[in-house]
Amino acid sequence: MIRCLVVDDEQHAIDIIAHYIGQTSYLELVSSTTNPVAALQTVITENIDLVFLDIQMPELSGIDFIKAINGTAKVILTTAYSEFAIEGFELDVVDYLLKPIRFARFLTAVQKAVKDVTEKTTDADVSADEDYIFVKTESKGKLLKINLADIEYIEGMKNYVAIYRGGQKTLVYTNLKDLVNHLPARQFIRVHKSFIIPINRITGIEGNQILLKNVTAEILIGENYKADLMEIIKHKMIS
Repeated sequence: MIRCLVVDDEQHAIDIIAHYIGQTSYLELVSSTTNPVAALQTVITENIDLVFLDIQMPELSGIDFIKAINGTAKVILTTAYSEFAIEGFELDVVDYLLKPIRFARFLTAVQKAVKDVTEKTTDADVSADEDYIFVKTESKGKLLKINLADIEYIEGMKNYVAIYRGGQKTLVYTNLKDLVNHLPARQFIRVHKSFIIPINRITGIEGNQILLKNVTAEILIGENYKADLMEIIKHKMIS
């Protein structure tokens, strides 16, 4: 998950970005504030990966904020004024969103951020932190280690989720929302209210169905998740 902070002196602008973050499975809204000075501390104490930042604020401008955090987190600028774009990019911001911000444009900017944030993770980090998880199974008091590379897909089943590996099903006492928050965003994506899939197992798309390597089950694409999926796929698509 990419940990996000929203900083804007107008609450309604914060609410829009917060809503978009909530609609994007691999983003987590850690905090939001109208106080840019307080936000500086939040970047450090909360290990923020990505800041959605207004430029014109009374206490501290967005440009000065970027200079103050000195590359600690990636920044996407959000503003109604285009004249700051050049200065923003000179400070190595990820993208520059002009208000009113459309969700599709938001996703485009976020995908750039995903690339920048994940590139900061070394191969050693991935090996140490992202190659397995421990889960509580249906057996009381039993924990099971699951290698992420073995997961074929994950399905929500009322009070449980089913993790499929090698044709076998493991029931885990959790829900899809909580589980996806513990999976690396560059490896897994939620594509339906009932399904999470490994991105590297996608072999094709037919209508509203995703085809996965060595999987015969019908994996559907939900309307609320389609935009996130297509945003990832389009970067590999040849027109």
